[in-house]
Parts: sequence; C-alpha cells; structure tokens
Amino acid sequence: MRMTNMLHFTENHRFCVGREFSLSSLDFKMLAMMYQPMIGGLAISLYQALYQQMSAEKVGFSPLEQQRKLFLLLDLEQGERGRKYLIEQSSKLEAVGLLQTTRKFLADEEDYIFVYTLFPPLGPNEFFRNQHLTLLLRDKVGKFMLLSLREDLLAPEPEECREASEENLSVPFYDLFRLNTQVVDYELEQALYEASVSKQGEARLDVTTKGFQYADIIMRFPRGASNRIFVEALKHKPDQMAAINIVAKKYNLSLQETCRLLDEDGVFSEDGELQMDLMQYNANLFYRQSKKRDEERERTLSRTEETGAENATDQAEEKSVEMAYYLEVPQQLRGECTDHQYNYIMRNEPYTAVLKMFFTQGSIPDGVLNIFEKIDLNYKLNEEVINVLIHFLHIDRRSWAKSSIEAVASDMLGKQIVTYEQAVEYVREKISYKQKAASKVEAAKAGGGSVTRGRQGKTQKPHIPMVVQDAGAAASSRLTEEELEAARRMAQKLDERFNRKS
Repeated sequence: MRMTNMLHFTENHRFCVGREFSLSSLDFKMLAMMYQPMIGGLAISLYQALYQQMSAEKVGFSPLEQQRKLFLLLDLEQGERGRKYLIEQSSKLEAVGLLQTTRKFLADEEDYIFVYTLFPPLGPNEFFRNQHLTLLLRDKVGKFMLLSLREDLLAPEPEECREASEENLSVPFYDLFRLNTQVVDYELEQALYEASVSKQGEARLDVTTKGFQYADIIMRFPRGASNRIFVEALKHKPDQMAAINIVAKKYNLSLQETCRLLDEDGVFSEDGELQMDLMQYNANLFYRQSKKRDEERERTLSRTEETGAENATDQAEEKSVEMAYYLEVPQQLRGECTDHQYNYIMRNEPYTAVLKMFFTQGSIPDGVLNIFEKIDLNYKLNEEVINVLIHFLHIDRRSWAKSSIEAVASDMLGKQIVTYEQAVEYVREKISYKQKAASKVEAAKAGGGSVTRGRQGKTQKPHIPMVVQDAGAAASSRLTEEELEAARRMAQKLDERFNRKS
C-alpha cells in the first residue's frame, strides 16, 4: 500500500472487504505452511481478520466499517505508529498476491473509503510453477525444507498411468442438455448483466492473465461478419490463438477491441491464415490513439495464474532467468518489486509495460514511443532485448532522445544481440568499461598527473596554468608622460598618411 500522508489513512476512515471465494482446508494449510514463512504470522493474521468480515457462506462485499475495528482486532496502537504497521503488513499481502487495496473518493462526503479485495492462496501446483514465490520461500526456509513441503502437498500420478495413452470421454454440455431459447426474460438478463459488469468491466488483460479463450472471442464476434468463418477455424489453431493473445497483452486490448481488430479487412488471408504483421500494426495504431484517453494501465505483478496443459489458448511459455544473469533493480523501483519480480518482468513482459514502469510521473512521450515502435516493428529486435535496452538507458543516465536510443539499438543489432543473456552481458560490459575509465581518471587526479584521455582514448593536451603578472611588475611597466606624448604624435602622423592616400 502506497501512502505518503498518514492523515489520509486513519482509524476513522471506513473500509469494506470484497472476495469471490471461500477458503478450504487446503487453502488454510497453504497459508500456514507456504505463505506464513514468507510474510510472517502478523500479515496472515491481517488476512484472516479481513476474511472474517463476511460470512464464509457468502461472497461479495462486507458492510462499511471504521478501520478502528481492524486496529482493535490486531491489537495495534491507534496512532501513526499503528498505521505504519498496518500499511507494512498489508503491503506484504499485496506483494505475494493475496490482497489488492484501492481507495475510492466519495464526493458527497468529501472523504475516502478503502476497499480490501482478497484473493485465495495459490494451489500447490500453481505455487511451485510460480518462480518468484518459490525462490522467495527457498530464501526463507532453505532448499531442503522447500522440497519437503512439495512432497507433503503434491501427490504424484501412479507410475502405471504416466506413459499410457489417454482419450477424453467427457460429454459436452449441449450433448446432454437443451435450453429453452424461445422465451426471453429481459429482467433476468438485466440482473445478470449488472452483476457481471461490476466484475468483468472491460475484461482487460493484465500481466497475470493467460489470455482470451476461443469461447470468449467467438461469443462476442458478429455472426454476419466476413471474417466469421476464419475466426471459427481458430478453435483448431492454438498457435494463432496464442499469437492473438500476445498482441492483446502487448497493447493492453480488451476483448471487444480484439474482436474488432479480427474483423478488419486483410487480417486473414484467403486460406484463413492470420496476418500477424498487419494485426500488430493495427493494434499499435489503436494503442497510440487510445493512449491519451486511457492513461492508467492495470499491472498486477503478484499473481501468476496458469491454465491446464490442454488449454489451447495458452501463450508462449514463460521464460525464467538464471540468477547469474539477474539485473539489479533500479533505485526508482526498489520499493515496488524484488530482484526476482524485476527480472521476470524484463524477460517476459512487453516493452510498452516496461516503459510505463519508468515513466511513472506521467504518460510516455510520443517521441519515445515512436522510436521504440520503430525498433520493434522495423528493426525486429526481440522484446526481451528491448526491455534490457530500456534498463540500460535508465541506469546509465543516458538521454531519451531519438539519437541516443538509436545509437544503442544499432550497436545491439550490429553485435547480433538476440537473447536476454547476451543483452545482459552487453550491459555489464558497457557499465564495466565506463567504470574503468572513471577509475583511471580518478587515479590520474590522485597521483597529481595532468594527462587525461578523451572518448577515443587519445591523449589530450595537459592543463597548463596561466601565468599571472604580479602587481609590482605591472606598476613598473607603466609609460611615462613623455612616452605617451611621443605615441600620440606617431599616431597623428599615421592618420595623416592614411588620409592622403585615401
């Protein structure tokens, strides 16, 4: 929770808790054995106190209460010290994906209320597939304890079944049931729509969503559209669905906007193949046009939900980063993400999201977006390499001008930097070279030497101090009255000669 003014977060402010789940016995075990070693028992106590604000048999939102109730339940001091402590514990919950805190302004009362949205703990399979949570738990309890917890929570498949062939015998819904579509109940549809809109909203992708499913797209795609037959064929083309989800995630497209782009002329070829370059170009235009209208882009870094192996809409596999190639978190972001989270973002997220992290005070300038768009679409530099380039520009305090960015990108292209590891080695080499040059200059100054070297390594001229004439010598060199008179006569003679010639 980011709070800069303690007067905006007090015991008198009201709050409510929202959740869409109920904890099971496995969830309680995950909280006690996996999450508690990472964030501490007091943070888990806050989570359970928030969970108990509503009956376990219900989902939705709890009634509005003063935050003084939380202070009393947790036995916290009512004052600035207690507020800081509550903010610290809630921040831990937010970092591991169990809580999201939002603040709403009530214009009638001219005051804020806080909404604490709870999320269930990850299941054992999801938890151990999450790299940064697994590494954090390993740092807290050790490798062998981590492996012991994994064996305790995960039951392996019988050996006889692992190599056997399988066949899906499940019955689809419409093979067994028939719905009455002749009667239309407008009141029921309106009620269901209002209930879904509050949660679904624009159905935008964030960094933890694994993508739109085929059923989501075909349900909202117009029946009379010319590209309808090609979109229906996507059901059997998981690679094209993955490409569509990559573009939607990269440019933060909603489901409606994705369907609109798929209905554009030329997006599919005559044989039904998706024209990835054209779709990405149209998505980039849409992103640039809507940038000024939609400045806030959702970024939830704490949760990583993955679908099953049979899900045909899975995106490209997430890439992990070896600790030997970890980039150091810049000073600007150290309070927002850990080393594991930062390197995960640099390896897997699109450059548009990474740029947003560094331009936190306002929108990304159009000139910067133009040059990175050129590097991405024309130069075909890999996404992870572009992210490392952005990191290098920030930590090296380089200019964000077009010439500066193009110089680094051209150097990477010339040196054939195509992987994340190569880009990290490139950055380290540049920083090391700059540090060595700075140390040589400091050594020369400390040794009393005056010789310095320029950018090309050539020796420059030494700094020679100016000779200053002392006051006594200056006084002795002044002209007498006779010498001044002689100089005036000589000047008059020269003027007369010059006038005669002219």
